[in-house]
Amino acid sequence: MKAVMYGGGNIVRGFIGATLSQSGYEVTFIDVAETVVKALQENRSYPVRYVSSNGYEDVIIQNVTAINGNDAEATAEAIAECDIMATAVGARILKFIVPNLVAGLRKRWARGGEPLNIIICENLMDANKVLEVMLKEQLTEEERDTFDETVGLVEASIGRMVPIQTEEMKDGDPMRVCVERYGFLPVDQSAFKGKIPNISNMVPSTPFDFYIKRKLYVHNMGHAICAYLGGFNGRKYIWQAIDNPDILHIVQNAMLDSAAALSKKYGVPLNDILPHITDLLGRFRNQALGDTCQRVGGDPARKLGPDDRLIGAGLLCLEQGITPVYTALGAAGAIYRYLGEANEEQTAEQAKTVLREISQLSEIHPLAQLILEFYAAFLHGDTPAQMRQTADEEKVKVTQNIV
Repeated sequence: MKAVMYGGGNIVRGFIGATLSQSGYEVTFIDVAETVVKALQENRSYPVRYVSSNGYEDVIIQNVTAINGNDAEATAEAIAECDIMATAVGARILKFIVPNLVAGLRKRWARGGEPLNIIICENLMDANKVLEVMLKEQLTEEERDTFDETVGLVEASIGRMVPIQTEEMKDGDPMRVCVERYGFLPVDQSAFKGKIPNISNMVPSTPFDFYIKRKLYVHNMGHAICAYLGGFNGRKYIWQAIDNPDILHIVQNAMLDSAAALSKKYGVPLNDILPHITDLLGRFRNQALGDTCQRVGGDPARKLGPDDRLIGAGLLCLEQGITPVYTALGAAGAIYRYLGEANEEQTAEQAKTVLREISQLSEIHPLAQLILEFYAAFLHGDTPAQMRQTADEEKVKVTQNIV
């Protein structure tokens, strides 16, 4: 069995590509980083290290090779001949791989190949729809019909945490990837064409929108709030931030609010979501990952987008009748970091501008008002304990008003 893994970065080698190899596939990575391509071609293997606060375990991922994505002919041939394919190149890079995907599909169709399922492992809402539009723009009308019949664009939710790899983590091998052991891969069951392949730890689910939102509005949202509060209060690592009981309280309650909103929207029992939060909070404490508040909170503008982890989670809560007090506090931290990195003045007026231009919220929107209220805590230099007290008091107040 042959698999094509478009992308060769850390999350790819540390999770998706490794999973395909461990499921019995001969995996061909496609990347433009020549050092990665050459190493995979020469060694036909690479090391993955599962790390935890209790130690580590090394495994060797075998039966792999690579193609440079600039070699359009070889890339198209690999796509034409594979049994399964996945992409994990980053949302901004998707458009650049489309010509190679189209060329590969055309070769496949010309040979009467079997349907091809492409597992899309991109940190992008509606990634399947985005990629479909890009592909069909380069197809003829007849080819679009063939595409609809033979190509499955399967969204996936990537939960494994893979931090930036330090030299210490590489431990003498530039191809080594250190990851947490968590390795479940929820995918959109309804998107497959033909038989669903047997891939280790892959969890086909429907409706899949719940899993996408759970990842973004529980995992990513909680992780981001941890990073912004931790970074503001001088913590370098995520594990140091979550080790603070006040930050833990804020993060946990933000995640619980999202869980309650998701439960109401999708009809999933809340008790089915709560163990996931407990698991995540434990994983945030993994010291061996060395994940930093700087990395996890990076690109705050994207994270403050109207559908992204902070604003999107807050709006979902409001939609379901839940006031997202703790999420609003985290969003205020994101604004504070954004303005700091942009060398803009830290003022309420600047915060309103960010909410209006990036989050698409007017200052009179209930969520914006909450965020601006908590932004003042960052201006005042409040401690985590003071922020927790303010948030708890606000939560009691809105709860009493509801009652």
